[in-house]
Amino acid sequence: MSTFQEFLYQKRAALLARREEQERNPPEGPNVLKAHVEAAGRSGVRRIQIRQFEILSDSGPELAGYSFGPGSPEIQLGVLGSCLTHIFEIQAALLEVPLDSLEVDITGEIDFRAGKPGFEQIPVFPHNIRYDVKLSSSASDKTIADLHAAVERACPILNLLLNPQTIEGTVKNIAPVLAGAGVSA
Repeated sequence: MSTFQEFLYQKRAALLARREEQERNPPEGPNVLKAHVEAAGRSGVRRIQIRQFEILSDSGPELAGYSFGPGSPEIQLGVLGSCLTHIFEIQAALLEVPLDSLEVDITGEIDFRAGKPGFEQIPVFPHNIRYDVKLSSSASDKTIADLHAAVERACPILNLLLNPQTIEGTVKNIAPVLAGAGVSA
């Protein structure tokens, strides 16, 4: 048994124990996920804080950045790849599909001309996104196809991207208001 198969065996035991615990003590509602992002003064680098973890995001010089970290569209592709990989692990463990290795490659396009005159039809967001999974398994082609279908049904980030979402936003100016500092015409 490969070390990856051993990992999947442990993952299956943990998933089944979690499922049993949730049946005994059902969650009271959804988990609230949070992220905080702050722009650094001199560089504009974005510090993404999620729980106790920090990710740096920056742009390349073509967008006035310093390449201190990946840009947001690149991070999004990485997030999709990470989620697909994790859900492949979960579904392989639950369905008892033997895997010796697993890799996911994600590609997408972004065109910096998007939205400019003559290029209004080009999306401003990453598009033509594709993922390619390379795995090693002794399972049949049908079992692998069933695994893939289960992953596509269960992957939260894949489904977030495939299904339109409503996102609300607010802006709050926290600068002190100076008396009489209005704009004159």
